[in-house]
Amino acid sequence: MQLLTPEGERVAHPHFDIDITPDELRGLYRDMVLVRRADRESNALQRQGQLGIWVPLLGQEAAQIGAGRAMRPRDMAFPSYREHGVAWCRGIDPTELLGIFRGTDHGSWDPMATRFHPYTIVIGNQCLNAVGYAMGQRFDGRIGDGHDSADAEATVVFFGDGATSQGDVNEAFVWGAVYDAPVVFFCQNNQWAISEPMERQSRIPLYQRASGYGFPGIRVDGNDVLATLAVTRWALEECRSGNGPVLIEAFTYRMDAHTTSDDPSRYRLADELEAWKLKDPIERVKAYLHRQQWADGDYFAEVERESDALAARLREYCQRMPVPSADRMFSEVYANGSSAVSAQRDEFLTYLSQFEQTGGER
Repeated sequence: MQLLTPEGERVAHPHFDIDITPDELRGLYRDMVLVRRADRESNALQRQGQLGIWVPLLGQEAAQIGAGRAMRPRDMAFPSYREHGVAWCRGIDPTELLGIFRGTDHGSWDPMATRFHPYTIVIGNQCLNAVGYAMGQRFDGRIGDGHDSADAEATVVFFGDGATSQGDVNEAFVWGAVYDAPVVFFCQNNQWAISEPMERQSRIPLYQRASGYGFPGIRVDGNDVLATLAVTRWALEECRSGNGPVLIEAFTYRMDAHTTSDDPSRYRLADELEAWKLKDPIERVKAYLHRQQWADGDYFAEVERESDALAARLREYCQRMPVPSADRMFSEVYANGSSAVSAQRDEFLTYLSQFEQTGGER
């Protein structure tokens, strides 16, 4: 399913078309540019030793912004560890992501206030969490009966193509189907499960797997923000209306490494990367805005200045982040403390004090 070609030409679709205003499209463009800049700055911060690791989203901006902007305030999102764009759409500032990758916290936002669950590092585990939450939405009567309701809710869970080989994801499909849970399974198929290509993971397109579990699946051009927005809106409304799960396969591409500890040049060819550069999600929107005369050079320059300011703020914040005290890993384990953990803390702090006395490094 596609509404905007790589050349920036608008095409129609009989079932999933969408009306978009100039302001809305400029907003989507701005979202993608700022999210990409935050991602690139965070990647650079890791290379400079300011972060322990970073998980790039380069190339997947349209899939994440389209899906994130399709959600209503009451909907719930369950991310994996790459959904920086969805976090942006849920009102989470990029600075709040840094603690995870700097090793100072597990995520500083309130998941109930933002309706955005903490990042999940264990591959596919968030799918079971999401189905459980969606089952609760059904049991609590928070979905409609086939009619549009402002109070109805749904859940969307994000995972990659590699996660579809995990048992947790398949179990989530089973539970979601059996309980008719209002959950959208949003698979970002970026073609590579770290170093394993898509053809090593499945004999059929991933969206077709949904039929085996008894719910609909659809493949969308994941580099097309309009198509992703339209399909995700439809899928969420299906869930809010009580029609059960939907699987979306956003067909996109991971333009950078799996993480900053990965070297993609060892397993994929340069010409593959060059081919996908021609399908860039931001450039096609920029071309369409130019073609429709909905934006001019001044607008694009202003967005670039805003992205520069965001990068500078992100860099300054990261470099000024305080170092947590050494005993924090012990004091935050149990609400009421534990004699065993206290003993471990004392032993560890005694060990560290030896270095401080000698002036050595930890």
